[in-house]
Amino acid sequence: MLKVAAVFSNDMVLQRDKNVSVWGESDCDKVSVSVNELGICVDAVCENGSWKATLPPMKAQNSVTVVVKAGNEQKTFTNVAVGEVWLCGGQSNMELEIRNAKDGKEILSSLTPDCNVRFYYTQKQGMICDEFYKIEENTCWQTASEENSQAWSAVGLHFGMMLAKELGVTVGLIGCNWGGTSASAWLDREAMLSDKDTAVYVTEYEEKIAGKTLEECIREYDEYCEYDRLWNEKSAKYYAEHENPSWDEVQEACGKNLWPGPMGPKNPFRPCGLYETMLMRVCPYTLRGFTYYQGESDDHRPDTYYKLLRMLITRWREEWGDDELSFLIVQLPMFKFEYDPDYKHWVKIREAQMRAFRTIKNTGIAVISDCGEFNNIHPVDKKPVGERLALQALYSTYGRSDVSAFGPLFKDVLYKENELELCFDNAENGLVVKGELTGFEIAGQDKVFCTAQAKVEGSRIILSCDKVTKPLYARYDCFNWCVPCIFGTNGIPLAPFRTSVNDGGLVL
Repeated sequence: MLKVAAVFSNDMVLQRDKNVSVWGESDCDKVSVSVNELGICVDAVCENGSWKATLPPMKAQNSVTVVVKAGNEQKTFTNVAVGEVWLCGGQSNMELEIRNAKDGKEILSSLTPDCNVRFYYTQKQGMICDEFYKIEENTCWQTASEENSQAWSAVGLHFGMMLAKELGVTVGLIGCNWGGTSASAWLDREAMLSDKDTAVYVTEYEEKIAGKTLEECIREYDEYCEYDRLWNEKSAKYYAEHENPSWDEVQEACGKNLWPGPMGPKNPFRPCGLYETMLMRVCPYTLRGFTYYQGESDDHRPDTYYKLLRMLITRWREEWGDDELSFLIVQLPMFKFEYDPDYKHWVKIREAQMRAFRTIKNTGIAVISDCGEFNNIHPVDKKPVGERLALQALYSTYGRSDVSAFGPLFKDVLYKENELELCFDNAENGLVVKGELTGFEIAGQDKVFCTAQAKVEGSRIILSCDKVTKPLYARYDCFNWCVPCIFGTNGIPLAPFRTSVNDGGLVL
């Protein structure tokens, strides 16, 4: 018996210039892995039915053949590329498929294998069972084409296409994401319980399933899935027949929406679940780094999100055995549902994401505050998101100093008698104002923020307000939803900020 992990298939992309892990199962004592075109052959010892081989670093190649042998059995993988590999993690905005994105049809019609982007979609299953392995066996890498790429991540595709063009190599993307998921779904239990603020995700889950058998949990979730299927049919019809109904109106007509369903070992939204059923199924596939677009589903605990994100970055790097792997964060865009007040919880998520970028090594951040859509949590224009991630990768991961990857970032504040003068990084060529100059607020010792008048002078911004005689604090775009107005000359917006996170406070 010889098995190779499902993430290895024809058309796969192996990471260039790094030792490459290949693993699987066998009942033989020894397994060999070879790349004949490159004269490579390595052996692996099989222990307790499992084996792992390590191929030496390889230069970029367009098409080689990888052969795995054990006894009289052999697995052959053809049209294998050696290039750059990235994992696309997160929730629905990373998951959003190119066929549903802006200009998706036009992009799909232009795709051929020559665009040098390939994709592996980690199977989406909430629970490991016999069916899980059968489905996983049918997963495979795909080359780009109008037919193959329909369900690829739009963000990932734009990211991969830009990298492939700039680097001149094939880019492989591993889609490992699920809409609606908390970061807690992508972490293991041990990590989550290591801190009291993140442990609450696990303890709340355990309270919900207390006293229930495995069979009861599974039955409850299966019943919910059928209810949810029917509810979605009803709601789709209702939305089609009524213009812009409120959420309460939809539920009144269609019944209560029960998403995400009863917690239990089959619910994919449970803490630590997708860590096991998705992430660990592709780990430790050798790669350059991670792109990560997530945070929306943790807005109910925004003050914990920095710990959660930091823990996730650390844990993923530990699992891959490389604490220097690049981790590129998408900072959440502007967003608010029409009928919701501005809770400002996304403000804190964005702040946590920026803090992670500033405090954790080998990270990047794609600022996309201008890419949100009012009343639509899934903005469809994913090209700037993917391309800003690619700029981050080119600059921070590949060392391209010629790349303009950042918009303005708050640097410092100068205190004047009745004004605050703000200084920024990445603003050497000045600041660009688009539309009305809004979004700035200042406060004095009482920390009561008032709308500020702003003046742009070269690369600096001067703030004042008649109601604040001695300003001490300033903030910009600290709303769930607003329209950004300040940009760098490269078109990337000024990132939302507070001049003093610890002292300024947010009035919620």
